[in-house]
Formats: sequence, C-alpha cells, structure tokens
Amino acid sequence: MNIDFHTHIKLSKKSSFSPKYCQEMVTEAKAVGLDAFALTEHFNTSNFLEVYDYLDSQFPYQEDYYSVEGLKIFPGMEVDVKEIGHILLISKRESIIEMFHHLKPHLEENKFIPFSDLMNLTESFEVIKIGGHPFRPGTPLTQHEPDQLKRLDALDLNGKDLHSLGIEVNQENVFRFAEELGLPVVGGSDTHQYLQYGSVVNSFDVPCSTISELKNAIENKQYAITISPDLHLRVKSASLTKKLMKELLVTKSIVC
Repeated sequence: MNIDFHTHIKLSKKSSFSPKYCQEMVTEAKAVGLDAFALTEHFNTSNFLEVYDYLDSQFPYQEDYYSVEGLKIFPGMEVDVKEIGHILLISKRESIIEMFHHLKPHLEENKFIPFSDLMNLTESFEVIKIGGHPFRPGTPLTQHEPDQLKRLDALDLNGKDLHSLGIEVNQENVFRFAEELGLPVVGGSDTHQYLQYGSVVNSFDVPCSTISELKNAIENKQYAITISPDLHLRVKSASLTKKLMKELLVTKSIVC
C-alpha cells in the first residue's frame, strides 16, 4: 500500500474549499500510484469542518477511512503549537472532529496550544502523532524538550523541505534526530497542489484500513520510504502553479 502522510486538499489556509479541486487532487493522487493519503488540513484553515461535511455527504466511511473512488483517505489535521512547530494528527473521523472542537480556543497565533497540552489531549484518542517538518527554519521542532518529542509516533520526512533544504542534508538531519529520540520516520509530500504528489511515498508491506493497523506498521517499520528522482521538479512545479492559482483567485475577487 502506497500512502502519503502529509497532504492538504485546499490550495491554502485562506482559500475556500472547492469540491472540484478536491476531485482533481484525488484523481492525480491515484494517477501517481497512491492507494491512500492522510488528509492533514490545517486546523485553523477557514471553515475546517466544511471539508469533512463534504466527504461525509459524498463518500462512504468504512473502518477508519473514506473510500473515494478506490483511494483511502484517512482523517487528520495539522496543528500549530505555542512553542513553534506543527504536529500532524491522524485518527478516526469522530476523533479528529472532537479534537478540533477542543482546539477551537487555540486557533489564533497568540493562543496556540502548548505542545504538552496537545499531547495530553491526544491521550484520550487513538491517534498517530507526527512531528511535521522538524527542521523547517520557520517552524522547527528541535527546540522542544526530548521527553516531550518522544511522545510523538514519528517524524515527518517532508517533500517541501527535501526540496528547499536539500535532499541529502534534510534526510540525514531528520533520520539522525529521529534516532536520537527513538522514533521512526514517515514521508509526507506536504502538497497543496497535485503536482507534488509522489515526491515522497511510503510503501507498506501490507494494506492498512484502520488507525491501529497504520500505527502498528509504523512502530514496527513495516514500510519503505521512496523519494522521487524528480522531487525537485514536482515541488517546484507545484509551488509555481499554486502561486499562479492564488494570484488568479485574488484577481478574480477584485474584479467581482
């Protein structure tokens, strides 16, 4: 099973949710060979629950995923913490929605939840907790206490960072840091635009349909991470396309 653990279904935090754009993302995810992805939309994106309202109305939810034209979409969200850093939470649909409601008082930058409080919150749920892009200059995780970081389930080998920080350097740093903490590493494209799919892929030995199965496979490292030989082209193309699309949306809103 090929899965991407860090994806977004919206062009940006401020953009409106588009069912058509969502469909394009799913189609292209399948086209590059993905069998599944974790939908880790930003918890403070505009109208966060609209995404799940749409999925609930259009697609069956079975075991712990939405079945979308043969693709498994596991619910999740990306949460900012007070001390700086992004944490990916992947869980059952009802758990993601309940945790989101707990996090509503922390959506604004000056009110982000402390890392330890977020970890405490997740203890009431079955959750895969991944430290997002741990060496990204703007949101590093390296300043957190090791004892707190060890509460995570994995670190994120991030497609955008592999492009911007360098494949060899970022890969070496993430795996070294993970080894120091005793954590596994999983790959995530961090895509907001479908051209970025396939930049980093996790190939699991067996198919997984529940959070428990995924978590167990990660703990036992029953998968391999593949970095695409054209990662730089994928990420750069997606970034440029995303920029142009955002400019078009701004122009359209001004004209209207």
